Amino acid sequence: MSPEHHRSDRIAEAIREEVATFLASGAKDPRLIAIVTVTAVECTRDLRQAKIFVSMMGTDAERASSLDALASMTGHLRSRVARVLGLRNAPTLSFKLDESIARAARIESLLAEVREKKPSDDGAGS
Repeated sequence: MSPEHHRSDRIAEAIREEVATFLASGAKDPRLIAIVTVTAVECTRDLRQAKIFVSMMGTDAERASSLDALASMTGHLRSRVARVLGLRNAPTLSFKLDESIARAARIESLLAEVREKKPSDDGAGS
């Protein structure tokens, strides 16, 4: 891999940490009502764009409201990231909803449901 790719990985991790810290301590938008977790950040190799993947706990309305709040914070977060990381040109930030945690929880609940039904089905058939 080229050194630039390694740099983009390091910058992505630093952006993830900075955005997570900001959301945990400094975010004051009243629309931010869902519990938000920054799961990953993907940066392009030229560091012009960064996709921030977030997982949210809450109702669909709370998630939509929180996603709007995050979208409105991108300008502030972009300047904060540039200042903290010492970047001359900060990447354009965009937030994407990461459904993997919700899917994993759903799969886990379905598996638990199947496990509960399995012993009763075996006992009735014997």
